[in-house]
Amino acid sequence: MVIHPEGEDCKAESLFLGPAPWLRTGRMNNLLLEGQPGVGKTTLLRAVARAIPSARIGGFLTEEIRENGIRMGFRVETFDGRSAVLAHTAFRSGPVVGKYRVDVCAFEEIGVNGLERGLSEADILLVDEIGKMELCSERFKELVLRSLDSPKPLVATIMSRPHPFADRIKARPDGERLTVTVRNRDALADLLVQRLKAALGR
Repeated sequence: MVIHPEGEDCKAESLFLGPAPWLRTGRMNNLLLEGQPGVGKTTLLRAVARAIPSARIGGFLTEEIRENGIRMGFRVETFDGRSAVLAHTAFRSGPVVGKYRVDVCAFEEIGVNGLERGLSEADILLVDEIGKMELCSERFKELVLRSLDSPKPLVATIMSRPHPFADRIKARPDGERLTVTVRNRDALADLLVQRLKAALGR
């Protein structure tokens, strides 16, 4: 499904990319959110989590670290309150992504383990994001594939730029890709909440 920004009411128009199993079975899973940086994808997932307080949520969010208004890095945090610095300009070791170095060990300890716990304990999986920094972790790649194969509803933000692993995920026939824009993000959040509640029978 692609939610288009055109039109005052930001109505949803369906454009299904391959067969979506939940349409036949009533089980929703594997929604991939794309969009330009800064449109509010993380804010959208946070709003979705707040709107379903009774659900057990696994996964993680990624937030910018800013100092004096300048972006210096990124922090990963789980829905049970754990957090760690994922990447920072001050790091002197780790894989290089742009001007940042990635702390893969910290990401795996907090973000990847949070997703792994969610696979066994949560009702819903929210992942922000399947991006170049996170994909420095082979464990994360493995867990993304396990999450996609899981019957649990998964909503994940994913990088828009070409990347072998991300492109492989986007090409899967068992999910939907949705485009997030500044104009449609609130309507999209409402739609996701409705879908998730229906999938959970709430």
